[in-house]
Amino acid sequence: MAREVTQEAFAAAWADGALVIDVREADEYAAGHVPGARLMALRTVPARCHELPVDRTVFVICASGNRSRTAVDWMNAHDVDAYSVTGGTGAWARAGRPVAAGSHEHAA
Repeated sequence: MAREVTQEAFAAAWADGALVIDVREADEYAAGHVPGARLMALRTVPARCHELPVDRTVFVICASGNRSRTAVDWMNAHDVDAYSVTGGTGAWARAGRPVAAGSHEHAA
C-alpha cells in the first residue's frame, strides 16, 4: 500500500524545496500544477523511474490521489523514497495554495 503524506506536511516540504513529481497527463499539468512540479505521466513511470533519485524523498501528486498512489507503489518497489500527496492538486488548489499554469516547467 502506498505511503501517503497530508497536504499540510507536503506544503511544508514543498516550501523547503521538495522534489515534486506530477503523474497526470500533459494537458492536466498545463491546466494547473504545483509550482516546480515535474511532469512524469503515470504511464511513463515504469520506464522512467530510474531517473528519480534514491537518496532524496519524492512527493508524487495527481488530481486527487489515485494515480499518485499507483506511482508511489511502483517507485517504492524500485527503491525510490516516494510519498503520495493526499487529495492531490485539487486539494492543494482548494486550500488556496499557489498553482502554476502552462507547460513551461521542466519535465522530470
